[in-house]
Amino acid sequence: MKKKSQLSRFVGYYKPHLPLFILDMFCALIISAVDVIYPLYSKIALEQYLPSGQFEAFFTVVIVFVAAHILRAIFEYVVTAIGHYLGVLMEADMRRDLFSHLQKLSFRFYDKSRTGVLMARVTHDLFEITELAHHGPEDVFISVVTFLGAFAVMLTIEWRLALVLMVSVPVMILVVILLRKRMNDASRKVKEGLAGVNASIESSISGMRVAKAFNNEEYEIDKFDRGNGIYVRSRKGYYKVMGEFFASLEFFTSILKVVVLGVGGYMIMKNRMDMIALLTFTMYVASFTSPIRKLAMFAETYVMGMTGFRRFQELLDTEPDIEDAPDAKPLKNVRGNIEFSHVRFGYDENQTVLNDVSFSIKAGDTVALVGPSGGGKTTISHLLPRFYEPSSGSVKIDGQDLKKVTMRSVRESIGIVQQDVFLFADTVRENIRYGRTDATDEEIVAAAKAAEIHDDIMAMPDGYDTVVGERGTTLSGGQKQRVSIARIFLKNPPILILDEATSALDSVTEARITASLERLSKGRTSIIIAHRLSTIRNADEIIVIDDGIIKERGPHDALIAQNGEYARLHTAQAGN
Repeated sequence: MKKKSQLSRFVGYYKPHLPLFILDMFCALIISAVDVIYPLYSKIALEQYLPSGQFEAFFTVVIVFVAAHILRAIFEYVVTAIGHYLGVLMEADMRRDLFSHLQKLSFRFYDKSRTGVLMARVTHDLFEITELAHHGPEDVFISVVTFLGAFAVMLTIEWRLALVLMVSVPVMILVVILLRKRMNDASRKVKEGLAGVNASIESSISGMRVAKAFNNEEYEIDKFDRGNGIYVRSRKGYYKVMGEFFASLEFFTSILKVVVLGVGGYMIMKNRMDMIALLTFTMYVASFTSPIRKLAMFAETYVMGMTGFRRFQELLDTEPDIEDAPDAKPLKNVRGNIEFSHVRFGYDENQTVLNDVSFSIKAGDTVALVGPSGGGKTTISHLLPRFYEPSSGSVKIDGQDLKKVTMRSVRESIGIVQQDVFLFADTVRENIRYGRTDATDEEIVAAAKAAEIHDDIMAMPDGYDTVVGERGTTLSGGQKQRVSIARIFLKNPPILILDEATSALDSVTEARITASLERLSKGRTSIIIAHRLSTIRNADEIIVIDDGIIKERGPHDALIAQNGEYARLHTAQAGN
């Protein structure tokens, strides 16, 4: 697909909706035919029927054209309604493809992308494409048929005057070509400016509580104004180029009337043309210039639409930096043996987070990762589900390199409670059900009870149907954490990753949750990342990580006896 041209990829989205497209084009053909034929038969009626007294024939022509224009109005309705619907269907297909592709991109892509910019590409850019998808083929088709038809008839009326008009066409085409690139560049700046505004709005709304806490509302307004100013200036530049484009075009199309009047008047003076022929020719001038004006309007739609489609393509062509190998096989019957072998990793080329890390975890064991913030604990938890790829070394589950098995099967085998809990703006029930989308209500309740959140949910206004708000803002930190833990109880995976899973809980609830997690951990491989060392005393092994290096490892009592890094951390926390 990537080897295809931009235009051929765009045209490809018409294929699933070809019947609607053909209907749209057929109706457009009838509209063009009525516009071309009407002036010609008006000339015949004026030249032949009226002078010879054939009034019945004259009024027959009038009645026929009344019917033709009624039919034209019906087809105009079809073109407008069905044509726009066709555009919406294509937009929906593109949005589906784009959203599906976004699901495939790795954490690294989202680390570098702003949500507001991505939103602009999925919404506003695709709206511009919809306008092009509908108006593009229709406007070009109607314009070309009307233009060629009008010119053919004008040749039969007075070929010399028709040729005079055609001389102006290359000049207008040259103007379109010269200004089109400028409009394209200006349109790209407009879309970039709008994406920046969307990103600023998204960031400010998401961080509204922080802004209010620091009394920085005015600062946020100033920051927004700067982004908004960039958008306004880009729009101003675009409208300036657009104004030059349409002013030039209007001049050329309007001057044609003057040319026809002057040349036609001269030919009447020389008895080479009669008044009716000039009148008919003048009617055709409108049919001749209308397609040119429509094509000019199409030029704007094309520029905006193809700019949006180009941005759509850029995102669609973004390769996931982590993909399944062609021969990847599902990870089956997972026992939970984990092995990190000489793993090196950095989030960028100039940063090393893990440096030659090697360790193994036996199936069913609970291993705790401890150490200072930024030491690499969470990074290890991200490499196991293959959210990121090691720079070197390997990560294995049950002896199988993660690069040789499907990511889906790996992630189905792992349950994660992250330090930064994310809840969807949906009901409590659906947020828990996210752990296993086919779970029954009874299973959801059981998971909630295991996570010690059932009583809290029942005390909410609508129980399990209570909407938690954007990112779960209506819940306390502890409640959000327990809802996320309930997801894991529901998923019931063979491998658990608990990244500060109890960090937001009070000590009483923490004790209950810790006991529940210990019950869940039995027979499963568990990796616990914790700053509170009191929560991992019973771990089978504790690994101390600092500066991306494993400093110590062993059970709690043995590490205390070593009087090393872990002992100092434990003493520091006990002193607090």
